[in-house]
Amino acid sequence: MAYRNLGDFINTLEKAGELVRIKEYVNPDLEITEITDRISKIYGPALLFENTGYEFPVLINSMGTEKRMAIALGVEKLDDVAQQIEGLFKTLTGPKNSFMEKLKMLPQLGEIASWMPRQIAGRGECQQVVMENPDITKLPVLKCWPEDGGPFVTLPVIQTLDPLTGIRNIGLYRMQVFGPQLTGMHWHRHKVSARHFNEYKKLGKRMPVSVSIGGDPAYTYSATAPLPDGVDEFMLAGFLRKKRVELVKCLTNELYVPADADFIIEGYIDPEEDYILEGPFGDHTGYYSLADYYPRFHITAITHRKNPVYLATIVGIPPQEDAWIGKATERIFLAPIKMTMVPEIVDMVLPVEGVFHNLVIVKINKDYPGQALKVMNSLWGAGQMMFTKMMIVVDGDVNIHDNLEVARYISTHVDPARDFVFSQGPTDVLDHSCSTMAFGGKMGIDATRKLPEELNGVEDTSVKVNATDIEQVQNALQSFEDIHQVNTKLMQLGIPIVFVTIEKKRRGQVMESAAKIFSDARMTPVKVLIFMESNLDASDIADVVWRFSNNVDPRRDHRVFYSNGNKGHIAFDGTLKTKELDGFTRDWPNILAVDEATCRSIDARWDSFGLGKFIPSPSDKYRSQVYKGGAVVTP
Repeated sequence: MAYRNLGDFINTLEKAGELVRIKEYVNPDLEITEITDRISKIYGPALLFENTGYEFPVLINSMGTEKRMAIALGVEKLDDVAQQIEGLFKTLTGPKNSFMEKLKMLPQLGEIASWMPRQIAGRGECQQVVMENPDITKLPVLKCWPEDGGPFVTLPVIQTLDPLTGIRNIGLYRMQVFGPQLTGMHWHRHKVSARHFNEYKKLGKRMPVSVSIGGDPAYTYSATAPLPDGVDEFMLAGFLRKKRVELVKCLTNELYVPADADFIIEGYIDPEEDYILEGPFGDHTGYYSLADYYPRFHITAITHRKNPVYLATIVGIPPQEDAWIGKATERIFLAPIKMTMVPEIVDMVLPVEGVFHNLVIVKINKDYPGQALKVMNSLWGAGQMMFTKMMIVVDGDVNIHDNLEVARYISTHVDPARDFVFSQGPTDVLDHSCSTMAFGGKMGIDATRKLPEELNGVEDTSVKVNATDIEQVQNALQSFEDIHQVNTKLMQLGIPIVFVTIEKKRRGQVMESAAKIFSDARMTPVKVLIFMESNLDASDIADVVWRFSNNVDPRRDHRVFYSNGNKGHIAFDGTLKTKELDGFTRDWPNILAVDEATCRSIDARWDSFGLGKFIPSPSDKYRSQVYKGGAVVTP
């Protein structure tokens, strides 16, 4: 369904009991983040901050659950969109053997035509008010985390054109505010708009850029979608809302923007100008992305509808709102991947703790040896899947949406010496673990049932763990003075994976310790041993997985060991890496936490926000894990 505007979406959420209006004054500088972080962690409601000290209210966490994400896209559940896409593909690509069958296609083609974006004459609602002197500092732009370089626009739908083809691209890239008419434009080297920018640079021409905020939530989602090059994101938005996007011409450049958006920010980037130092920024990894140089965006006009709402989000330690935007992509793009590229895929999931690009679990129908490896390589070569650091492939009847069930399946069907495969390639720019920026190690785990050709002499990989085994493993690990904490909770569930924490004091310490540990016969039942830092609570498995998936370059940070008749074990170093102890020369980012003073201020005013039962600050948990230094860790 199409929403008339963002206000229509807000009303829909409110009628569904999915929104709370906060009338008490809340500062966009850290305080909105602190409240939203508490609400996001319990999958609470959307929040409309009506008193921000600015003219405009702030809507946040509007897509912060699977239910609200479905409401935003006008469906009962996210899988409905995938089914619609699959049905459309089959209708368009199926054989048409008769004239009548071809005629039956006409209504379908007419519906598709009705989703195409259309330029309309005159001004749109987004241009009802023209700011006389454009000044982005008059918008309630959030400063989210203490070490952020400044306030950032976090949900800008950014439009650029390829100067050679005229093809439009819509992306979502953060914008740091530097002044009334100046922001940064943070697009990574792999993004389409960055490629457009490089073409303008070659031509020596200014690059027009326009930004919309708000409007139908389908616009925001579509800007994040991993579409193939040349496919118009506004066409996807039209498909999702079952109504075309109407576009109006900007006032100061030649671009066209959604007529029903809440705010439009027009401007340009001059390729001849020096870049500006942008960041740090508390990012979706749960760590700061560090300061770097990006293009300057000069604002030439700001317009808005009457009574607009400023749409924002925060990102940080999962879960946050962006997890559900990612969940929508996971469900929506499953059908196209199956139908056009990897037909054996049954299902796919990106666990929240893996922050999108660090971990994916894929379920397949397996028919021949090596098929899991074929699927891994196919996905690593597909669009944004190229950034995936760790990929697990399973088959059979395992429910991949149940993490424990997946872990049990892996523990049953995986031999660490045979079924872990390592490679390298492009990584997300935000991956701080790789030794070279945006290039590092990848790991695939073939957890499928093995066919005779794949056994390599190892037929039974299952491990049966009893109480005595667990006690012996616990005793063995606690006998090593380097080990601080031991978590054998997964072993108690029949899963031979153990987490330990260690305080690193010398080079090579982690793998030296692993070698000694696996030489102890009591460790025979353990397949996987993961080392983490001593400032982490090893009993919190979700946090361990989150920290591990961020901190490990799997190709560099693993080692295979053998014991008891060539039985394989694997150890991973998921600790912070430094130059002194690891030869790691890049800066290591710090973990996100709001300062204690802000947290205590929100504590004292909690009852005035109308949010019900008191929710403790997540930052109180993570503040003890923050290292010395600011956004960059000081060794």
